[in-house]
Amino acid sequence: MTSVIGDVRDFQSLKEALDAAQPEIILHLAAQPIVRDSYKDPAYTYETNVMGTVNILECVRQSDCVRSFLNVTTDKVYKNNEWVWGYREDEPLDGYDPYSNSKSCSELVTHSYKVSFFAGNRTAISTARAGNVIGGGDFANDRIIPDSVRAVKDGKPIIVRNPNSTRPYQHVLEPLFAYLLIAQKQYEEPACSGWYNVGPDECDCVTTGELVDLFCSKWGAGAEWINVSESNAPHEANFLKLDCSKLKTMMGWKPHWHIDKAIEKTVEWTKVWLSHGDIPAEMDRQIAEYLGVTT
Repeated sequence: MTSVIGDVRDFQSLKEALDAAQPEIILHLAAQPIVRDSYKDPAYTYETNVMGTVNILECVRQSDCVRSFLNVTTDKVYKNNEWVWGYREDEPLDGYDPYSNSKSCSELVTHSYKVSFFAGNRTAISTARAGNVIGGGDFANDRIIPDSVRAVKDGKPIIVRNPNSTRPYQHVLEPLFAYLLIAQKQYEEPACSGWYNVGPDECDCVTTGELVDLFCSKWGAGAEWINVSESNAPHEANFLKLDCSKLKTMMGWKPHWHIDKAIEKTVEWTKVWLSHGDIPAEMDRQIAEYLGVTT
């Protein structure tokens, strides 16, 4: 692996890295991904999520090597009407907060480049709209599982702001393997390119309170949570589900782990990390288990 550290907002350095690598497949996951941070610094959020997408697509447009491009966005790109059914890929895009809206814009940018510059199938272009991702290794602020880990590590109760909010939670390995599948399938057959939801089955769309209950039960002694509502808190959606029929039908994809297993694996990874254990070995073990491979 060759690793180049840079800023997706810097077109020139991005183009130099792409020209040097000459990639055939690009997965675009660079983002400012935190809703609350987008309220604090909306300009930075839009610069990263919108112009970052413009920059990488412009690099692809100016290259001759890329055959498969996937832009990873979010389930929050949709205009959220708080419906009880899952959103489909043809629903209107209109994220509410600056993060969600910037990702909606990133989707529109990708669509414009697709029809304007890649209509001849020189490069297959897709986006993946993933539900809420959990798993070992996420240390971001204002995300419920990392916040839970920090709380139990410090011997404090877990603070839950919106215990009744429903989200399509999934283990990180689910969307990662979906991204690889989409990139592969459209590389082999450009007609497979398009817009894809990536989320759990409906039975695994749970409330934040239910999620934290699961975390506490898997963690064991010392884990508990309290509901602390905030006055003047920034808006966040209360109910969100995805309809992933398209990805299942067109590519034969399906989730491997239910939410109970996803939390279990997250806790296992975290306890290895807290005990200063072998994280690469734990990651390899979980990937092998996810794939059903005997090691």
